[in-house]
Amino acid sequence: MRSKNVNIATELSIEPEFHMVKLHNNTDEVTSYVRQIENKYIQLYFGLDGDAKLIFNQGRYTIDIKKNKSLVLFNPQQNIPINIEVLPKSKVLIVLITIKKFHSFFSEFAKFITFLHDDNIEKKYYSAKELSPAEGVVLNQIFNHKLHQSLEKLYLKGKVFELLSLYFNFNEDADKCPFLEDEENVNKIKQAKEIITQRMVNPPSLPELASEIGLSLKKLKDGFKHIYGETVFTFLIDYKLDYARKLLETKKHNVAEISDLIGYSTSSHFIAAFKRKFGTTPKKYLGKI
Repeated sequence: MRSKNVNIATELSIEPEFHMVKLHNNTDEVTSYVRQIENKYIQLYFGLDGDAKLIFNQGRYTIDIKKNKSLVLFNPQQNIPINIEVLPKSKVLIVLITIKKFHSFFSEFAKFITFLHDDNIEKKYYSAKELSPAEGVVLNQIFNHKLHQSLEKLYLKGKVFELLSLYFNFNEDADKCPFLEDEENVNKIKQAKEIITQRMVNPPSLPELASEIGLSLKKLKDGFKHIYGETVFTFLIDYKLDYARKLLETKKHNVAEISDLIGYSTSSHFIAAFKRKFGTTPKKYLGKI
């Protein structure tokens, strides 16, 4: 499958010399993202869904970024441009931060972070490891939050700091949430998300869903909101309306058909929900495409 240049990136400057890039390839093709990076930047990669591949030296050398894996690159001796291929249905978060800015965040704990050691200042650094369930939760929140645009930057800034803190945490005895540190529980919440999205026309009730994944109703509610940033019901409504918008863009279905396809009892209920989310009716949205 050949790589295609499609805009899959959402870039955000959190602070001077501190940036994040969300890569979400929701297409059916391999897509690419290219960016020039100075050698003063530490590059951190976090794979959430699917797979990606970093390409170096005109393709002669590659590094895979797989689901639930992370990678840190730092080379003060030369620039390392980002050239990444992202496979279909994949999500990757990139955090870019200068060594100077990073040192200012973690100066008290520099002795615990290898590339901040005084004797490693001019050395290359490479680290790859598996993400913890807690880190996976934060990544899900970064990609799946539903906040007003005016609050988004503040929210994402806090989440990126949280992710870095978890990633470089050297204290294995630090207080952790037992529920979210249990990978089985996190996987059950992810399973719940798959169930409601796959059965969005006739989803199970919350008690039925909790029983199906093997969690108590309270753990389902609390865990889902913690991982995905909203209640099960709100998440499902947002998913259905996003799906409806994509169906509209195909121009293969009318409003009544789409209402049925996503499980609304009446077209009027669908139209009202669509307008609340997107600020326009489905018919007017269709006319703008």
